Amino acid sequence: MLNVANITKNQGGEPLFIKANFQINPGEKVGLVGPNGAGKSTLFRMIIGEDRPDEGQISMPERLRLAYFSQNVGEMQGRTALEEVVEGDASISEMKVKLRAFEEQLCDPELDPDEMNTILNRMGEVQTLFEKVGGYDLETRAEEILTGLGIHPEDHHKNVEDFSGGWKMRIALAKVLVINPDLIIMDEPTNYLDMETILWLEDWLQNFKGAVFMTTHDRGFMNNVVKKIVDISNKRVTTYSGDYDFYIKERNIRFDQLKSEHKRQQDMLQKEEDFIAKFKARASHAAQVQSRIKKLEKIERVVLPPEEESISFDFPVPPRGSDDVVVIKDLAKSWISSEGVENKIFEGLTKTINRLQKIAVVGVNGAGKSTLLKCICNETQPTSGEIKLGPSINVGYFSQFSLEVLKPNSTVLEEIQSSLSQASDGYLRNLLAAFLFRGDDVHKKIKYLSGGEKSRLVLAVIFSKGNNLLVLDEPTNHLDIASREILMTALKAYEGTVIFVSHDRHFLHELTDQVLEVDKGGVTLFPGNYQYYLDKK
Repeated sequence: MLNVANITKNQGGEPLFIKANFQINPGEKVGLVGPNGAGKSTLFRMIIGEDRPDEGQISMPERLRLAYFSQNVGEMQGRTALEEVVEGDASISEMKVKLRAFEEQLCDPELDPDEMNTILNRMGEVQTLFEKVGGYDLETRAEEILTGLGIHPEDHHKNVEDFSGGWKMRIALAKVLVINPDLIIMDEPTNYLDMETILWLEDWLQNFKGAVFMTTHDRGFMNNVVKKIVDISNKRVTTYSGDYDFYIKERNIRFDQLKSEHKRQQDMLQKEEDFIAKFKARASHAAQVQSRIKKLEKIERVVLPPEEESISFDFPVPPRGSDDVVVIKDLAKSWISSEGVENKIFEGLTKTINRLQKIAVVGVNGAGKSTLLKCICNETQPTSGEIKLGPSINVGYFSQFSLEVLKPNSTVLEEIQSSLSQASDGYLRNLLAAFLFRGDDVHKKIKYLSGGEKSRLVLAVIFSKGNNLLVLDEPTNHLDIASREILMTALKAYEGTVIFVSHDRHFLHELTDQVLEVDKGGVTLFPGNYQYYLDKK
């Protein structure tokens, strides 16, 4: 269906990938992985026709229906959410116009029988295609998809201008899903989605009859949707027939095999070179020496890709603090709307959080998870009840607003030096390296960093300040899979208490020992790990 044959793409004079080959068959679900800058977005742009390979070709059937979702949602205005989804596909709108025109022509009493047959034949062709793409039940499906993506039915007729950026992203995603394409290309579809919506989208994609080619930083989502991985790394494109976990294992096996093959070849080459060096001056061995030189020239060398550098860092052990880290008594929080109506976020929460616990706070978007974390950190006051931190408890608080206090014109190293002024230069560089700032990365200015890089920088500081309570509001946002693994490893080893919000199931499964669910004005404690919570739901 989609065939990528021997493509090479250069950027800035350097190859992104060389002679890449892979194909996507009808109905296949495929994940695209690779480090930042490897060329994933460039590959997507070439498939949708916004860019071209320098060599090779990308081919697909002429009538293939291709849909593309990216983080750039474009302009949305002048329509309701439902209208934006229903009328968003130009080809379906064109078919509707054609069918109406055919109907009007057929109503002409003076229509010639031959012309009528011609119109009926053309109308039949359009109707067949219109039915294939789901044109007749388009509005019903649009409503179902919008609701599944978390936009309530009463908001379907709200103007798109009234939605925030994150909700517009959901509308853009609905536009892609509703048109029933043969192939969907998706760039980070789970960004800005809560857990309930991620699960809905996962189920939708599993049941979707067409093909999917996607990137995502959500390891659990990738595992549950895709059955094939295309990996771009070290200027090569490699295909693995399995989910993401299989890819990790198989990649490591292949790398170990390559190292063994490389060592065998190096041993053989050394023996040949030793023979040449020993006998090249002897006339009696001239023929043998020349033969071996020619043999070496013909051998294709086994090249090892650079290994992913693993840097261990011993974070400072925080002060012990009290056993009762946070004591919450009959806590309630509500907001008064502009109309004077009281909106209860939660009420009646009584809970003692003990030392070394790792507690996940879960719930749908808008349930009050962030508000609860703000109450714990004294960033907002409860309506009633109280929260007390235990003696000698120091809080490290991370939220998306933490990124906004970074100084745009400072470098990464300068920013961390200002936060950890007593630390040595060597300590700071090792700390930054542990959070993937290596080499010249430490001299990049904050204003040029991505959201993920800013998050890593703030988290590096929080981990090193001797805080014995970490309150983390969506720390995995903007982080790629490798960065999430680093954060998870650091939190597992952390000798303090953690209260966090995340929509990453792999992260939740690996880290959580208790769950607090915020839902419909109440807070429920589940005294077990994330799987226990799912089983009890």
